[in-house]
Amino acid sequence: MKQNGMTLVELMVAMLIGLGITLAISSVLIGSENHKRTTTSTNDAQQTGSYGYYALDKALRGAGSGIAESAFPTDVGVLGCHLNAGAIFPRAGAFPAPFAAFLGGAANTLRVAPVLIGKNQSLGGSDVIMVMSGSGSAGGVSRQITGGGTAITATLDNTVGFANNDLVLVSQSGVADCLMEQVAAIAPPTLNLGGTYYTATAATTSMVGLAGSTSSYVTPIGNAAANNVQFMLFGVDNNRTLFSYDLLQNLNLVAGAGADSAQAIADGVVQMNALYGIDVNGDGIQDAWAGPGDPGWDINTVMTTPVLMRQIVSVRIALVVRGQYYDLNGGTAAAPKPVSPPTITIFNGLVNGGGTSLAQPINLNATEQQFRYRVFEFTVPLRNMLLLAGGP
Repeated sequence: MKQNGMTLVELMVAMLIGLGITLAISSVLIGSENHKRTTTSTNDAQQTGSYGYYALDKALRGAGSGIAESAFPTDVGVLGCHLNAGAIFPRAGAFPAPFAAFLGGAANTLRVAPVLIGKNQSLGGSDVIMVMSGSGSAGGVSRQITGGGTAITATLDNTVGFANNDLVLVSQSGVADCLMEQVAAIAPPTLNLGGTYYTATAATTSMVGLAGSTSSYVTPIGNAAANNVQFMLFGVDNNRTLFSYDLLQNLNLVAGAGADSAQAIADGVVQMNALYGIDVNGDGIQDAWAGPGDPGWDINTVMTTPVLMRQIVSVRIALVVRGQYYDLNGGTAAAPKPVSPPTITIFNGLVNGGGTSLAQPINLNATEQQFRYRVFEFTVPLRNMLLLAGGP
């Protein structure tokens, strides 16, 4: 007589089939989850790199605005001058992290330049990029001082185009120091100076001396209240974060917000390095590349040599961005399979004017090879420097 129900053999076969289906579904789910995490991490890296590119491109395209024009047609002493700005510069100590190594930690040597690259002066082998630009509203046209001024006034032919809280650089060709001043009030044809950025004196000159000389010039660079003067540093810290730093601490000192600290822009940035694109013959067309470690192109030489500054017409940047997902790639925790090569090369195929390769390897250890990377290399033309190099 046949009994209802499953035999032991049938039960074991059913369990085996069920187990196989469960394993198959689990394998699909695990693969799908791994794919989702990989895709999400890669997309995050792509977005990080894109935003980093946007921030750097925006800053660099305006480099030299209000500054480069001071060297054409007559150099009035702005390019390469030792910056003195209120109680800010010369700075007594190093900049906040991750910029403590910028200029070798001797921040009191800062000079005016549209673009500077400090090789390996950020953390983790990254460079520091300095960008100086002002507002184009005043055209960056330097105005000659007519003399008769004082320590707190500068007399010009006219004051058309100036407004309260405007920032200006007062300079003289052949004088090492330039003074940043802030317009407190206007009594045509005189600018009355005062406020946060008022600067009375420097090592080689004083405001009273510059204001009394017809060889001195006032160069408008923007407005403190509008926060449109961008004297910035960009660099990377050991936590793989891209930072910026406002050299003039405008929001901190003028708006009363924030502090003397760097601001995070994007995370996941492993390294940032840069090259100069240079115009050798002064025709406004880039002829060659120069690395910040090449002889004669180190940061101290460039920032004290206006002739070199005028040759820089572009900057090429490499951003190495890492995803957040640690991928075993089918291996085990004890023996993972790498998903990235041991070396990433940036600036591959580029050479300097002497024919020396500018390619730069970035070595990844075993742990770092379990992450995926994206390399963003892009060249930013410097509009104001191109105009300066090629004339009007």
